Amino acid sequence: MEKRNIVKEVTMDMANTMNLIAKKCFPKTEIVTDRFHVQKLASEAVQQERIRLRWDAIELDNSEIAKARKKEEIHHPKLLSNGDNHKQLLARSRYLLFKSKTKWTERQIERAEILFKLYPSIEKAYELSQGLSYIFENNTDKDVARLKLAHWYNKVENSKFKSFNTIARSIQIHYEAILNYFNNRSTNASAESLVLKLKSSELNLKALGMSNSSYID
Repeated sequence: MEKRNIVKEVTMDMANTMNLIAKKCFPKTEIVTDRFHVQKLASEAVQQERIRLRWDAIELDNSEIAKARKKEEIHHPKLLSNGDNHKQLLARSRYLLFKSKTKWTERQIERAEILFKLYPSIEKAYELSQGLSYIFENNTDKDVARLKLAHWYNKVENSKFKSFNTIARSIQIHYEAILNYFNNRSTNASAESLVLKLKSSELNLKALGMSNSSYID
């Protein structure tokens, strides 16, 4: 038990079970919610809006194809200035929405301009997600971060995005643990990377075992 009390900080996701285990096993530790798990929720909310609109575009395209067939005509989807049609635009915008604007390629900049003009709700979701990332990436003071998060909450409330309101509530539930990140800016990225490597090694060993057994047979 004395060795457990030496542990000063435990970084984890927002799972309540892990939180309870950490508090029980390391009673004197500080719980830190990994920033990347929080940011992942925001990124997923952006993609959810993109996917919702893509389904709408697919349905509209299907209707236009059906109408053209009734008239015994060939359906030609409307092409945008970058050569995409609406379905392609929404499909091909997936990766740029994960990235900061500063990391976009020229092609992605062009696509984003068209995307945001046609679908302002995606731009709004993207800005909220990037705003949250900016808080984590550019603040080292816990009190400043607290104030920035409060401003972010206000933007979420004004946006009326159901998914982002859900994220905001999740952040409020884990508020202190999330703010603890700004003490030492700790994440469990290295631990997760190690787990992935171990899983990969295990799969490779299994594959080698299968190939050896096949050879023996």
